[in-house]
Amino acid sequence: MPDDDISFNDLIASSIHDMKNSLNMQICALEKIALQCRQQGDVQAFDSLGEVIQQANGMTSNLVQLLSLYKLGKDIYPVELAEHSVRQVIDDALLQNRSMLEFRGISVEILCDEDLYWYLDRDLISGVLINALNNAYNYTQDKVHIWAAVRDGCLELWVEDNGPGYPQALLEDPDAQVDMSSNFTNGSTGLGVYFSRQAASVHKNGARQGVVVIHNGGSYGGGCFGVRLP
Repeated sequence: MPDDDISFNDLIASSIHDMKNSLNMQICALEKIALQCRQQGDVQAFDSLGEVIQQANGMTSNLVQLLSLYKLGKDIYPVELAEHSVRQVIDDALLQNRSMLEFRGISVEILCDEDLYWYLDRDLISGVLINALNNAYNYTQDKVHIWAAVRDGCLELWVEDNGPGYPQALLEDPDAQVDMSSNFTNGSTGLGVYFSRQAASVHKNGARQGVVVIHNGGSYGGGCFGVRLP
């Protein structure tokens, strides 16, 4: 029954929103406790809490992605393509991950002209960058490089790390990058890549549309996650 399905979907979306808000409150409380542990010299508790907070941040990011995908799927997402400072979009996304990166002592280098502006949906692209930063956090050794530039008429945004890089099988099979089947070995659902591709694809200019690209190498020789927007 269509009406019942719609009501159930709306209920799920509302529940996801409530869970996201609850998680944000818990993260704030945990961060305060973690800072107290660091001030008291309890390094073990501080490190343990850092990992818990990172997992909670990852869950929050996933919930936001699910809400966005729900709205995009129902054509009710208010896509707002407006001119934004690319550096500000990067800074905003980094701000949401700053505490986690500091917990692990991960240094971040940003290369982006202050006067670089582009037409994009700020919330969606922030979500793509946050997803890329979460992935880099999990795999980098201790460095992340974020850079942006205009090439061939497209804005390119990249997040690179000095981790082991993407598996060769993933690089050789583009379809595997968007496989939404769950991997119970590593806990991956493919949600982050799927969301990023959908978010990029709503950015269009004539016959061109946004795409997500991954490869290994870059500045640090690790994984490189990029989005190209026309």
